[in-house]
Amino acid sequence: MWTLIVVLLVAWAILAVVGYFFEGLFWLTVVGIILFLGTLIVGIIRQRTRQHT
Repeated sequence: MWTLIVVLLVAWAILAVVGYFFEGLFWLTVVGIILFLGTLIVGIIRQRTRQHT
């Protein structure tokens, strides 16, 4: 599961960087950051719930 989360985090980070460097794709930076943070939060929540069971 962590492999998938890390792959998604890398993909979102790449999208954010590409969007940052191309001015017309600024929305891609915003989407990349939102998806990065969302994936990170979901990963942390799943990890914590697994530790309690």
